[in-house]
This record gives sequence, C-alpha cells and structure tokens, in this order.
Amino acid sequence: MCTMSHSSQALLASAADAVTAARAYVHEFARCVATELVDGGRIDPRRADNQQRRLHGLSWAATLVETLAATLDWASRLAASGRLGEAEALVLRIGLGEYLAQLAFGIPMSQNEVLRPSEIGLHGPAAVLAADASFQYFQAEGNNPANRRALIDAIVAGATVDERLDDETLDMVRDQFRRFGAERVAPHAHDWHLADQLIPDDVVGEMAELGVFGVCIDPEYGGLGLGKLAMAIVSEELSRAWIAAGSLGTRSEIAGELISLAGTSEQKRRFLPGIASGKILPTAVFTEPDTGSDLAAVRTRASRDADGTWRISGNKTWITHASRSDLMTVLARTAEGARGYEGLSMFLAAKARGTEADPFPSDGLDGGEIHVLGYRGMREYELSFENFAVLGDSLLGGEEGRGFKQLMQTFEGARIQTAARAIGVAWKAFDLGLRYALERRQFGRQIVEFPRVHDKLAMMLTETVMARELTYVAAREKDKGHRCDIEAGMAKLLAARVAWGNADTSLQIHGGNGYALEFEISRVLCDARILNIFEGAAEIQAHVIGRGLLARRQ
Repeated sequence: MCTMSHSSQALLASAADAVTAARAYVHEFARCVATELVDGGRIDPRRADNQQRRLHGLSWAATLVETLAATLDWASRLAASGRLGEAEALVLRIGLGEYLAQLAFGIPMSQNEVLRPSEIGLHGPAAVLAADASFQYFQAEGNNPANRRALIDAIVAGATVDERLDDETLDMVRDQFRRFGAERVAPHAHDWHLADQLIPDDVVGEMAELGVFGVCIDPEYGGLGLGKLAMAIVSEELSRAWIAAGSLGTRSEIAGELISLAGTSEQKRRFLPGIASGKILPTAVFTEPDTGSDLAAVRTRASRDADGTWRISGNKTWITHASRSDLMTVLARTAEGARGYEGLSMFLAAKARGTEADPFPSDGLDGGEIHVLGYRGMREYELSFENFAVLGDSLLGGEEGRGFKQLMQTFEGARIQTAARAIGVAWKAFDLGLRYALERRQFGRQIVEFPRVHDKLAMMLTETVMARELTYVAAREKDKGHRCDIEAGMAKLLAARVAWGNADTSLQIHGGNGYALEFEISRVLCDARILNIFEGAAEIQAHVIGRGLLARRQ
C-alpha cells in the first residue's frame, strides 16, 4: 500500500478546505440569485431573462467550484496510489489559486464580461471567502510566478502530468487512439484543412474498424458497449489530432443513442449494426434558419400519405457531414396547429450517399455548402426538403409528438462529447505552443525561458487538466445512470472556454508566424472558435445551468 508524504497530505487538506469554503460561497451566491429570480417556488422566466448576467454568473461560479472539486479528486486518487508528483502538485496549486481568485474577485464569462461579486451584492460573502486561511494559502503558494516556471521547467525536462484512469481497458483505449491520431490523422490534418477536403474514406474505414462509431452501442448490435467515459477519451484523443476526426463520431453517437433509447426493436436491428460498423454514416438534422437553439420554433413539417409514406418539407441549416451521410435523424413537426415542443417528431430518414459531383442525389432533397473558417473535414450544409419521402416505419419509436423528448435524452452525452472534443483541441494548442516555444529563439535563447511565455504555457496546461477532470466527472455520472445535465453542461461550458483560450494564447506564442496559414495553430484557432457556439452557445449553456441549479434548490 502506498502512503502519502506529509507535504502531499497538507496540500490536499488545504485544497479540501478551499473547496469547502468555495462551496459555501456559491451557496450564498445561489441564495442571492434565487431571491431575485424565484417567486413562489418557481423560477420566473422573464426575470431570468432580464437578469441573465446574475444567473449566468451563478452558472460560472458553480462550474468553477465543481472544477476545483474534480481536480482535488484527481489529485487525491494520484496521492493514494503514490503518483502525485511534482507536476501534478503544481497543477493543483496553480489551478486552485487561479479559480479561487476568479470566484472572489471576478469571473471572466467572456473576453469582455467579468462578473464581480460587488455588482450583485456579494461583496460580503466574497470577503469571507478571501479571508479563509485555505484561500490565502493558495493565493500565496498557488498560482505564482515560481510555480508556473517550475511546472514548465518540469515538462521541458521530460515530466508528464498523470492521465491514467486506473482502468486497464480505458488506458488501452487512450493509447490506441492517441497512436492512431498521431500516425494517421495529425500528419495530414493541416493539408486536408487548407484544401477543405473531406476526411478520406480510407481513414474513415480505419476509424470504423477501431470501433469509433459504436463505442456506446450495445455489443448485441455490434458495438463496443464501453460507455460515455470511453467515448470521451476517444473523442479527446482524435480531436487532439484534428477536431474533424474527433467529431466524425458525434453524429453516430447521437443517432445510436436516439435509436438505442427510443427506437423500436425493428429499428434497432435495422440501423444499429450499420452505425456501429461505419457502414451507415448518420447526420443530425435539427437546426433551422432563424431558430438556432430554439427548437420549439421548428417549422419543418412531415405529413403522411394514404399509403403511410411520410413527406418532409422545410429548410435546415448547419447540417454537418450531410452529403456523405446515409441516414438523417430529422426533427419535424407532425401535428397540425401544435405549438412549441408539442407535435415535434423524430424521423430516421434514409438517403443516398452523395458525391463531389452530385452531393444530394435523392429526390426531394437539395443542399448548398456553407463555407466555414474551421471545423472542416466533414463540411456544413443548408438543406432543403420538398416532399422528401420517408418510409412509414421510420418514425422513431413509432410515436408521433415525442421528438423533442427523445432528443433531450441525448443532450447529456452530446455535451460530454463536445467537452471532450474541446479538451483535445486544448491539448493540441498546448502541444503546438510548447513545441514552438522550444524551437524559436529570440535574443540568444529559447522563448520558453521568457516569463510571459512559460506563464502562458503553465496556465494552458493547468486549465486543460482541470477541464478534462470535470468532463470525466460528468461522463462517470452518466455511466452510473445518474442524471447529469448540469454536470455535462458545466463541462462543455468550461472546456470550450479553455480550448479557445489555449488556441488564442498559443497563436500569441507563435507571434506573426501563428497568423500564417502554413502554421497549424492557425487551423486550431479556427477550430476552437466553434466550440463556444455549437451544442448550445455558451450563453444558452449558462442559462440552462443556472436555471437547473435554482430548480435543484426548490
């Protein structure tokens, strides 16, 4: 049995005290917000909209606290097995020092929106937090220049930050997909990005052989049945090579979960084996022009012919991988006159796979490509349906009017996977920044030796580890069968911020070269920017988290 050193025990004890103090602060934060937004035991939607800054601030504060707790849990597990080394201890010190300071003095909700406690009447609770002995310890011994320098010096000397999961299968999954990404994706990703090419079919085929498209599908239908934590690891490692590779499985994950949870026995037999094997490539067809995250405003309609065939008409937008897909999960309105989420149904709509010459060969379906800054490799489209024929037995679960509820069941998994993709992008930005800082020399020395450079790298590394651990917490909760909508939302909210921050910071380390298309960081910057938008924009995500937190208090 491994025993912890006295210094490790003291560090973890101080961290535990700090998390307790931070939780008490967020409790006061939630009480303050509830006073303004809750009436008669219910959240007033109008007040919540008018007080977004207050509500979203609560979301960010709670997210930071849960990140502190997840990081402490990670460090405690390492210490218990004798693996809490210098680098890991420095990550804990720096991370707690920074996020505690954000809680007490100002939370950056975006680049130009800092929520300060005084503006919402929390000066007193913030002062109590700042006066706590554990808080003061991490301000003095946590995120300081010496620790940031020591962390990067250790990494340059060959140290790594422990990422083992104490599960042989999951550690093997990470090793396998990191090796695949490094060998088959990363060397070509930038060329594919610059040429705006689809990920080559042979690479897609190799991903299918590795089980990318069936990670969570039951082995009965040809999947791996490994769960959301395994899915997060696969997404993280593939996205570290290129976000397109990590995202290729997203649509299969969504379709697979929709069918597994809500499909009929026949639909499961018909579609799941093909999705798991990669023979069927799905795409998610939900978003419409002018609706964005407001799915209650969906206008696309589906009506039934006398012979039972469904006919879909309407417009969809931001549909990823639409041309090369074989199956569309389409959200459409089937009840005439129904409003909001009522009358929305989900269809499993088969289509012919497109080609470069003829991207949409199926009758009743047309599309135009949306040219984008990044997130290439699959391509984005606007789709137009005009009496597009769908088999009568393709209504998901054979039930009308349950489309939104069926889709809601996939949100947790989708947001966990998006958070994992963001972690992969954040790692890639750090990898590129560190490599450039070691290679580039200015004024007779490597630029990694300059304080402002190793400061940047230290924070990039620390925040990536912390966001990773928060994401893994959400995935573990999902695998236990627990509701984790708030946890998944928090993971996505933070990981997207970290990915963008890392990409922007890494480009700054590159200087002028980072702005040149030939350097990979230019791609990573473009790829990172989308993560704060899709699967729920950061503002929508914060709103949902805040409402969920207040609802839990009632």
